Amino acid sequence: MNPDLLRGNLDLILLTLLEPQPLYGFAIIQAARHRTGGYFDFKEGSLYPALHRLEAEGLLAAQDGELGRNGKPRKYYAITDQGRQTLQQKRQEFAAFTGAVQQLGGSS
Repeated sequence: MNPDLLRGNLDLILLTLLEPQPLYGFAIIQAARHRTGGYFDFKEGSLYPALHRLEAEGLLAAQDGELGRNGKPRKYYAITDQGRQTLQQKRQEFAAFTGAVQQLGGSS
């Protein structure tokens, strides 16, 4: 996968993963792998800064959950109302973009 494509769509991907329910970091990584057949394989070093940024922007809210293996509470990330609005906007932008790219091909 082209890392530039991931960077440009990371917010859309993370908000989509968190739309159905709050998840903690490792569960987000697993869900992304599972739901895309391994296409998205996030590394913790890129995931957590993105989650913290989305939280600072008010698109996600963090909450402590059950204890992890290390005995510390897992931090769950939930999409906020503002995050849902942003997700809808990003989906529309992505659909328009991919539609325009598809229109470029196939015409001879």
